[in-house]
Amino acid sequence: MRSDSPEWPQRTPSADASPTALPRRALGAGVVVGVILLQLATEVVAGRDSARIWARMAFMACELPLLMLALSAMFSRSVHRRMSAPAGLAAGIGIATAFGCVFGLLYGAAAAHFPELRLHFPSRANPMPRSMLFGVLNALLYFGIWALAFVYPLAIESAGIRAFEARNLRSQAELARLRAHLEPHFLLNTLNAIAGLVTEDPREARRLLVCLGDLLRDAVQDNEELQRLDLQVSWLRRYAQILEARHLGSLRFRWEIADECQSALLPRLLLQPLVENAVKHGALRRADGAGEVTIRASADADGGLVCVVEDNGPGMSDSESPGVGFGLQAVRRRLELEAPRASLRFESSSTGTRSIVEIGARGDVHSASASRRS
Repeated sequence: MRSDSPEWPQRTPSADASPTALPRRALGAGVVVGVILLQLATEVVAGRDSARIWARMAFMACELPLLMLALSAMFSRSVHRRMSAPAGLAAGIGIATAFGCVFGLLYGAAAAHFPELRLHFPSRANPMPRSMLFGVLNALLYFGIWALAFVYPLAIESAGIRAFEARNLRSQAELARLRAHLEPHFLLNTLNAIAGLVTEDPREARRLLVCLGDLLRDAVQDNEELQRLDLQVSWLRRYAQILEARHLGSLRFRWEIADECQSALLPRLLLQPLVENAVKHGALRRADGAGEVTIRASADADGGLVCVVEDNGPGMSDSESPGVGFGLQAVRRRLELEAPRASLRFESSSTGTRSIVEIGARGDVHSASASRRS
């Protein structure tokens, strides 16, 4: 995983830039038509005469599309300018009020000049103020309908995107924290192993320091969180050389890596805590000093990757709980973050202990990680 903070693409909830802009415009057209039809149904149920009904429909057919376009343009502008929510709301109310006044005046003028349309307001000498108020109230009602039809779905979509990216950022941060703990932990243990050889066998200590330098160089150069199995096994073999030299004669490693698994992807340093645990709590606890750790990798029937780290130690007692140390907990958590369908389990008996990692289909780890970088 990259050590620097990930740069997420700046996704702003713009009605024009959104991939769902076309469905949203179709929804807007449907809202306009729906409001007109509902108003028509209301007039018909109220028993209005046909002249009044068609006159009202003509006003709405002119006002609604223009108002919706103006509100949509205002919304896009407010998003690009990063206006606050109160400012955007005030702008929308202002636009609706202006449209209501204009069309209210037109409505009043039509009522005064065409009495046969029956658009007048009874018992009023001057219908203009009431007509303007009528226009403003209707425009504000249409503004509320526009907000529900356009802004509310977009707000839900944007909230979902933000929640998704927040979860990914938390996962990235947690993975960084796990790696920050694991790598110094490995380095200190390896340096302690070499320190025991400084006085006993300085030449071997120098050779192992060179080997450690190779390990650290590889760790620094590869910044990706995922790594091919063959590269991780190559790295572990050098780590095993250090441990075998430190515990000369009492520890050896065996490797059984299937050819078809060489290119499988798994999180970097995933197996190192399992190997360390098998050495410290398994192989080196044998009374006869013939400790052995076997690393296996194979494909299951579904094409998934199965990694097994097995020791020939005395096994865990009833009082011991597998996977309670930080390293093993980190392995489990990294699997949860990088491959949700992966698992880590332990099998122990008097002949040894197995740590078994099952990752599932080969694409699971890659797709889980790639979704955070997209």
